[in-house]
Amino acid sequence: MPPVQTPLLEQVEYLLCDADGNLFPSEEPAFDASVEVTNAFLASIGSDRRFTAPELRLAATGLNFRSTAQRLAAEAGVLDVDVEPWVQEEKRAVTAHLAATLRPHPETSAALTALARHLPLAAVSSSALARLAGCFTAADLDELIPPERRFSAEDSLPTPTSKPDPAVYLHACRQLGIAPEAGLAVEDSLPGAQSAVAAGCPTIGNLLFVAPEERAERAALLESAGVLAVVSSWQEIADLLLPVLERRDAVLPSGAGR
Repeated sequence: MPPVQTPLLEQVEYLLCDADGNLFPSEEPAFDASVEVTNAFLASIGSDRRFTAPELRLAATGLNFRSTAQRLAAEAGVLDVDVEPWVQEEKRAVTAHLAATLRPHPETSAALTALARHLPLAAVSSSALARLAGCFTAADLDELIPPERRFSAEDSLPTPTSKPDPAVYLHACRQLGIAPEAGLAVEDSLPGAQSAVAAGCPTIGNLLFVAPEERAERAALLESAGVLAVVSSWQEIADLLLPVLERRDAVLPSGAGR
């Protein structure tokens, strides 16, 4: 991992965390549930195309279901389709499945807890808030990132969108009262990294929950998006940030820099 300039880290006021595939290993189980809804949607618009869960994950990682459904409809030549009922059905199916299958990841929880002593954490996601709520509870992260510090491109914006649109990062920074350069983003996907970088947030790529056989390609994509560094765990992020944060907190008055 290349060194990150210390002055850049010293100005960080919030850690902005993508959720799915980054804070918890939700990508694979989410697509196990989403693929059934996706294939039913394709059948409803007269498309013969069908996906397996791994195929859908590779095609849609980093995007929300609305964006995926609209793209698939356009590729099928169906330009006038109401995807909203399908968005709600996919949200219901995936939220229920994730709440039942996700478990805490002790190493990630430990690293996040250490970071949270020096830097408040927020979640910035393309996923719906209801889905995030189920995941955070199942992963035992509710106290570290409470609901008021969760931002969804699906639910938090006047018009729903999805990464790589930077809107959700810009919104999160406004709500948190920080300039984008004071929010250090951590992303696992190319659309997520593109979103954060376009918003002006310094960004780290995290391969923790990326399949081993996909890591080299994903790292190259993240680097092409302009991330500062690519790591393989939250502990690596903690090792990078904590020395800087501890020095900063030792010299700043209580509460300064937050």
